[in-house]
Amino acid sequence: MAKGLHILIVDDDADLRLTVGRILQRDGYHVSEAENGDQMREIIAEHDIALVILDLMLPGEDGLTLARDLTSNTTIPFIMLTGRGDVVDKVVGLEIGADDYITKPFHGRELTARIGTVLRRSSARAAPSHSPAAAKTKPDIIEFGDWIFNTNNGNLVSRDGQEVILTTYEFQVLAAMATRPNRPLSRDQILDLVGDREWAPYDRSIDVLVGKIRKKLNDNPKSPKYIRTMRNLGYMFISRQNGPE
Repeated sequence: MAKGLHILIVDDDADLRLTVGRILQRDGYHVSEAENGDQMREIIAEHDIALVILDLMLPGEDGLTLARDLTSNTTIPFIMLTGRGDVVDKVVGLEIGADDYITKPFHGRELTARIGTVLRRSSARAAPSHSPAAAKTKPDIIEFGDWIFNTNNGNLVSRDGQEVILTTYEFQVLAAMATRPNRPLSRDQILDLVGDREWAPYDRSIDVLVGKIRKKLNDNPKSPKYIRTMRNLGYMFISRQNGPE
């Protein structure tokens, strides 16, 4: 997976860029560095970047501004670097569409593991696997309403063949709910299923992700077809095939 892939590190801390760059190069990645938004855009224009590692606490154009730029103008996945107490930035980053985040300080193995996960999902999304007819023969496919969802690689495709891109966390939250239809899940249960208990004190992260998933599914929370809010508890994925609404 790593060989030949080009990762861009965007951070104003030269020491951090050097440290992260060495970690990634040891894993076989090609690495470029940028200390601000102008350099980031220049490198993206000139190279085939597979993933961006983006520090949110940049001077000038901050990381959230650059995250919006990436989401609006590219399909490049990105991982946010945040400080341990930057709860608001994490939530806003998820709202913007970050594929993952990692809290500083971090271990090199954690970083490379998260990079690998995001790149595998990005690669799977690019693979030609969007045939609704073929999907019916696959056990990891869930069909609901207007949608066909592959819980293995995260592909979400409408029945007329239009793909909707999910971030890593959007995919994990939707998969956690869709594989447990008609079963109310608390926010804590979803956090456990996603496997990131670092979010535990911050239930709003799950609410943000569910809101983004609903928007992508064209699901009105006031009259839900797919995801129902369970008052004082959490959420329930509605399956009309496997159980009651």
